Amino acid sequence: MLKPFTTPLFKSSFLAILLFSATSHAGKDDFTQKIELASLYQNADGIAKRATYQGNVVIQQGTLTVSADELEIDASQGEGNEIFIATGKPATYSQQQEDGSIVTASADKIEYHRQTRSLSLEGNAQIKQNSSSVQGKSIKFNMELEQIVAQGSDQESGRVITTFQPVSKPKKPESEQQDKQP
Repeated sequence: MLKPFTTPLFKSSFLAILLFSATSHAGKDDFTQKIELASLYQNADGIAKRATYQGNVVIQQGTLTVSADELEIDASQGEGNEIFIATGKPATYSQQQEDGSIVTASADKIEYHRQTRSLSLEGNAQIKQNSSSVQGKSIKFNMELEQIVAQGSDQESGRVITTFQPVSKPKKPESEQQDKQP
């Protein structure tokens, strides 16, 4: 009785390990860390190479975290070509970059394409880094090249909204300010 349960569990855990094992500029050390995937329910099909996780799904690998209501993993195209589809209200992603900054993203659906090391955010999509953000209907983010392509939303004007926070100018020392006065 235990064998049928452990086989799908082993296969689904194996599929989860493939999630973020490729190297990237984003938190390189994360990809050498173990992956922990927690959910209230999981179902895996080793022959079809698909797995589904439901209920408070959390994936943790180093500083990388994905949270969702549901996660589907499609490994049918072979190792290195897996697609991970996280859905929620919203599904979220966060990871510390090599420079120490944190990138966060949220959307109704987040797809991670392992081969291209990219995220596709669909529905109420938003990505933030430092004090800047981009919001739209859909956003594509290449994690390795740190490139963003966004499409307008259905909100208000239907446009992509990008926000840059002002950076305060460093004050000059008093001695420089006094030298310039007549």
